[in-house]
Amino acid sequence: MANMQAGSRFRLGVLSASAGAILWGFSGSCAQYLYEHYTIDPAFMTAARSLVSGMLFLLFILCTKRDVLVRMLQDAPSRGHVIFFGVGIFLSQFTFVSSVAATNAGTACVLQSLATVFVLVVTCVRRHRLPRVIELCGVVCAVVATWLIATGGDFTQLSLPVAGIVWGIINALAVTLYIMAPHRLYPQWGTMPVISAGMIAAMLVGQIVWALGGLWGNPPQIPVLDVWGIVVLVVGVGALGTFLSFGLYLYGVAKVGSIYGSLLGTFEPASAMILAVVWLGTAMTGADWAGLVLMIAMVFLVTLSPLLTKTSQSNS
Repeated sequence: MANMQAGSRFRLGVLSASAGAILWGFSGSCAQYLYEHYTIDPAFMTAARSLVSGMLFLLFILCTKRDVLVRMLQDAPSRGHVIFFGVGIFLSQFTFVSSVAATNAGTACVLQSLATVFVLVVTCVRRHRLPRVIELCGVVCAVVATWLIATGGDFTQLSLPVAGIVWGIINALAVTLYIMAPHRLYPQWGTMPVISAGMIAAMLVGQIVWALGGLWGNPPQIPVLDVWGIVVLVVGVGALGTFLSFGLYLYGVAKVGSIYGSLLGTFEPASAMILAVVWLGTAMTGADWAGLVLMIAMVFLVTLSPLLTKTSQSNS
């Protein structure tokens, strides 16, 4: 009976984490659709999506863990970490939609996967160790994948604008920041209270940045959207692509563990690229698809490395 229950929890976790990752990719396609059909600024899109998701997370945490949220925000060190975490989430959201605007949803999601390499580098530096052979193979896959996507397989020219490559790399760095920033808070306060507090902080940062004119000093402007545009922004990008995707993915990771959770996260770039082709009619080259496969291989190699190391140590 216990094994059956454990199996059911694992299957539920796999489905939940997979759905969350697919919704992440869906949010990128929704952002690309808005850029192609409306005049919309990345700062406004970030402010809108963070407002929708932040309010939903606030409602959720007030109904479930209100006492934990209050105690966490009353603790000065924890409050500082939450603010830092929120800034990281905001930067990841802003740079992602900027990357989508400069390229497309599929490419932006694949470039975002470079965060796995950056997390590996930071981890190796902190632990004063060299990357393992399997991890180095993963890094090579990531470098080759980035090169294929950036050049289309032709080393003599770029098939992507320089701005798109730069935004994609900055986005991966921002994702690395928000992934690693809250780890000290999780054991003390729990995963969902910390994530909710971070999303609420990101909501506040997003509104402030947009009100101040974005990151470039431009006066804040509210775009003209029809009913369908509002639905795509609020429901597609904010509710489904940010609030629900975060909630489902984190719930799934709690059931299956971080190793399997990272592997299931590869559904994000895959879903974004497929949706970009099927829904938005984005042209993808063979080099783009090869880059996607190599980036997924990188995630498998890097995230499986600790598991293989533990297995080797237990057998020795």
